[in-house]
Amino acid sequence: MKRKNLLQSFSASRRELLRRSAALAGGIAAASALPRAALAARENELTVYCWEGYNSDKVLDPFRTEFDCDVRAQGLISDPDAVNQLRAGDTRIWDVINLNNSWGRRQLYPENLIVPLDQERFRPHWDMMLPEFKWPYHWAMSEDGKELLGNIQRFGPSGMNVDTNVISVEMAEDQGYNLILEDDFAGKYAVLKYDDWAIMHTALAAGFSPFRKLTEDEIGRFEQVMRKVITNAAFVSDDMNAIALGVINGSISASFPGSVYTVSTARFDGNPHFTCVVPKNGPAELGGKNGVCWMELTSLVNNPQLSPRGADFLEYVLRPEVCKNVAFAEGTFNPVAQMGDPRVMEQFSTEELDAFQWDRMPELMARCADFDDIPDYPKLHAIFTTALREKGV
Repeated sequence: MKRKNLLQSFSASRRELLRRSAALAGGIAAASALPRAALAARENELTVYCWEGYNSDKVLDPFRTEFDCDVRAQGLISDPDAVNQLRAGDTRIWDVINLNNSWGRRQLYPENLIVPLDQERFRPHWDMMLPEFKWPYHWAMSEDGKELLGNIQRFGPSGMNVDTNVISVEMAEDQGYNLILEDDFAGKYAVLKYDDWAIMHTALAAGFSPFRKLTEDEIGRFEQVMRKVITNAAFVSDDMNAIALGVINGSISASFPGSVYTVSTARFDGNPHFTCVVPKNGPAELGGKNGVCWMELTSLVNNPQLSPRGADFLEYVLRPEVCKNVAFAEGTFNPVAQMGDPRVMEQFSTEELDAFQWDRMPELMARCADFDDIPDYPKLHAIFTTALREKGV
């Protein structure tokens, strides 16, 4: 089957996306500042702040029609930035927030930035889940286990992506991130500039977990590895499709970090040689795990005028056909936790399952530690931004 070139279709830079999104956010903020009398009843409007996919018209247009609702959505590329926006008062703007798993349990709910879901309404939908996400899945629950904080839906493993025409899966798994750090590999890979992900994987490459306080010696080691990773990269980009095109045209042969998510569009576009690999033999403190797996949590914001359509949207995205649209939105292909339901699985073709490496998913996930808080994030991020500045990025 001949497909259009999805990479060409969806290779607009994320910075440009943010510029467009900022204009949208400004418009939403202006509306939220109007007197209450000037605001229409919120049952006919909904605002969504999310990782790309939930803001797809493929997902939103049927909801708009069915619920006769004006839905405005903004994409995000940084969990910490989004959380800080809510802390700064943007709870009055958004109804739905979609972030990686740890933020709801560790930050958003304890800081009263999200509200719990109605368990009587949402718990029955957990029958759809894959076994590893069975009720009560801890990342969806409050620390005391009493409150349901949101839907778990998209998920996936993250390590590095390689061109298997150049680097075998076995070599990448065995050598791991040391492959990136070899001097003769300089100029042969790109760095994906997703801040927290680059920081987490650099810590793994340095030999320790990013999910605890680090010693001064470890921070020094992190800085050494980060500088080398950035300095020796062919280029640094926050556009995963630009990196994929670099692999396809042969200018690079790997991406650090890289995930099933960032390689799936290229694979579906006819490039199965571009593959996500999670290296073996990670830090002993993580049980040898050498990647990070993420599970998105979609929650209701503690908006003082929360739209009732927010809960409707969270339930809507659990319909089998919408699960497929969320999983396979334009430019972003991911498995979803609801694939434990045969009605969801039957939505996917063999070709679509191969795009996100479904056959290797259990193996890849087993090599990953769960995404979690990074206690030394400010220090590590400062090192990261310094290395980028020195690179001229």
